[in-house]
Amino acid sequence: MRELLLQALETEIGGIQVYTNAIQCAVNDDLKKEWHGYLEQTKNHREILLSAFEQLGLDAKMQSPGRQVVGHLGQALVQAIKMAKESGDAAGAELVACECVVLAETKDHANWELIGQAARKGGSDKARADVLMQAYQQVEDQEDEHLYHSKGWARELWIDSLGMPAVLPPPEEVKHVETAIGAARAEQQRATMLKDQRKH
Repeated sequence: MRELLLQALETEIGGIQVYTNAIQCAVNDDLKKEWHGYLEQTKNHREILLSAFEQLGLDAKMQSPGRQVVGHLGQALVQAIKMAKESGDAAGAELVACECVVLAETKDHANWELIGQAARKGGSDKARADVLMQAYQQVEDQEDEHLYHSKGWARELWIDSLGMPAVLPPPEEVKHVETAIGAARAEQQRATMLKDQRKH
């Protein structure tokens, strides 16, 4: 459990850097606004985890091989965003930044799902389970939104870059998706939304 929490904390720390750099690449105003919101939420998720560490008597500065790998991956994503920005292709840099956000949020979402699982199973340590559940419930919906909306943005920006009609902001954003089922339904509604766009 300690290893999962260390990796989760490092993921949030890296996520703050990913969003800080991704925002600088955002060309689409809706995307930039969304990333600003997600940056603030990610900062809050870090604080929630730090509070959980304190309540559980864990050292938030402790390193582990897994945490070091997560930190390395976070820095690699930031480096990729900077590299794309330096290329001078604004649309390309926005797309790279979006893909890096999706990669970061995939790990982040998985961490919180596991924290939720651990909290529900509880075991003999009810106090720990309560701390984990309280943290999980504060971030669960936001983490779902971060992942599913970001995947939608990446898909639509790619479609746009391929010269095909894109739905921007993506269906996941318009429909306020917060579940995997909701994301699948939103993606299925692309064709209808494209027709509506053409009418306007």
